[in-house]
Amino acid sequence: MRKLISIAVSVLVVGAPVLAQSSVTATHTNRPIEHYRAYIGEADLFNSKGTRLTQPWQIIRQDRANFHQYGIRDNDDQSDSFFADQANRQSLEAMLRNGTMTREAAAMIVHGNVWIDVDIYGSQGTGRWIDVTVSD
Repeated sequence: MRKLISIAVSVLVVGAPVLAQSSVTATHTNRPIEHYRAYIGEADLFNSKGTRLTQPWQIIRQDRANFHQYGIRDNDDQSDSFFADQANRQSLEAMLRNGTMTREAAAMIVHGNVWIDVDIYGSQGTGRWIDVTVSD
């Protein structure tokens, strides 16, 4: 019995650094890809067919489509290379679902006329999540 316990403890002690290393490696594979700041103005609240958007992810996506695809930009909007790609804009809803945004920030975005800061995280050029904050 003692020998069995000794073997089990040895396995745990030897295996612990491997488990810790794989955890650290997994954490470091998703890193900040990009950051941008944008103003959510009146044009961002409506899609290209003129329908009023009601979800924050729709509005943020429209802001990026306006910026990159339609050339509709608010003063001091910052560019980003990630959402310049239409496929990446299409993944914005899932990325926001995996990320963070307060309810207050979501409500302010839906209302419009607010600055947002967006941090994009992922690995090897693939976005995994975004964190969105509202600022002055």
